[in-house]
Amino acid sequence: MVEIRRALHRHPELAFEEEHTAGVIIEELDRLGIPYSYSGKGSAVIGRLRERHEVTVALRAEMDALPGAENTDLPFASSIEGKMHACGHDAHMAMVLGAAAVLAQSPPEGNVLFVFQPAEERGGGARVVLKSGELEGVAAIFGGHVTHHYRVGEIMVAEGVITAQSDRFTIRVQGRGGHGARPHEATDAVVIAGMLITAIQTLVSREINPIYPSVVTIGRVEAGSAPNVIAETALLQGSIRTTLTEVRAHLHAGLERMAKALGELHNARISVDIEPGYPPVVNSRREAEICYRAAREVVGGEGLMKMDHPSMGSEDFSYYLDEIPGCYVRFGARRLEHEYIPLHSPEFDIDEAVLNVGASYFDAVARSALAEYRESPP
Repeated sequence: MVEIRRALHRHPELAFEEEHTAGVIIEELDRLGIPYSYSGKGSAVIGRLRERHEVTVALRAEMDALPGAENTDLPFASSIEGKMHACGHDAHMAMVLGAAAVLAQSPPEGNVLFVFQPAEERGGGARVVLKSGELEGVAAIFGGHVTHHYRVGEIMVAEGVITAQSDRFTIRVQGRGGHGARPHEATDAVVIAGMLITAIQTLVSREINPIYPSVVTIGRVEAGSAPNVIAETALLQGSIRTTLTEVRAHLHAGLERMAKALGELHNARISVDIEPGYPPVVNSRREAEICYRAAREVVGGEGLMKMDHPSMGSEDFSYYLDEIPGCYVRFGARRLEHEYIPLHSPEFDIDEAVLNVGASYFDAVARSALAEYRESPP
C-alpha cells in the first residue's frame, strides 16, 4: 500500500484527467485478479468482487488531486508542476486497494464493488458514477477521509449530518466610471462593493440563529484599473456553507435582497449568480452502526472518536447518500509528534500507518455490512 500511495502521490492529476492514476489502479486490480470496468479518461474505475450472492456493497475512493505547488520535501513529492495530492486521495485509493487485496484473498459471502471515482474536488464525479448505472442494486456505500484533526489509530464515526452543503456565488456591480477628481460624475463600483461586503456579513451574524452552523465568505474581489480612475465595475466571488436547507434558502434570498437594495440606493446595477454546490453528507443510522462496529474492531473503543459538530467542508459523497444508504467516516492521519496541518495545504502529508488502519476498516465494514444484510436484507 505504501508503494502504491507514493506512486500515486508522485503523479497527481486534476479532475477528469486521471488517466495515469486509473492505470495504476487497473494494474493492481489485474494483479489481484479482480475484474473491473473503465470507460477511459474522465470515468471511474470500478472493480468487482462477485461471489454469486444477491447482496452488494461498495467501497469508494477519489482519484483526483488539487492545483497547487507541493512544499513537503518528500522523496516521492509531486513530479507534476502545479499539481499535488493535498487532500489525501492518494491515501484513500491505497486503502481501498489494500482492502480489495484482503477481500480477494478471503472473499466474504457477498459482492463488493471498489469504486475509484474521478473529480471529487471540482466537478461532482460522484454524479458521473451514479449516471453510469454501475451502482444499481448496491445495498450500501462506504467511504472515508484522512484528517489531521485526529491522530493515527483514531476513526470518527457519526450518524446524521457530518458535512455542510456548499454553494458558490458571483456578484457583479455595474456602476459608472469617471475621473478620481470628479466622483459626483460617476457611480463608484468599489464603494458599492465595499458596502455590499460589509452588509453580507450581517446575513449570518444578525439573521441566522447562532446555533445553526453557517458561513458566508467573500474570497475574491476584483475592481479598478488605475489609482486615479473611479471603477465602473466590481466583481465579488464567494461561498455559502450551511447544514440546513432552510438556512441555505434564507442566505440565497438575503444575497439577492441586499444586492437589489444597494443597487437601487446607489443607482447601480448589481447581479447575483449562485452556483449550487454539493449537498450535505448525511450518514444513515443503520450504516453508521455498521461502521461503528467495524471501526471498533479495528481501533478498539479508545480509538473511536465522536463528532463534536459537522464539518463546514463539503463532499460529493453526498450524492451517493441521496440515493443509497451509506456512511462516511474520518481517519486520523496525524503523527503523534506533529502539529496539525490542514487539508489543501502545500505542506500536507500523512502518517502512512493510517493506510493499514483504513484498509482494515474497509475490509471489516464490507464483511460486517454483508453479514448483516444477509440476516436482515436492507
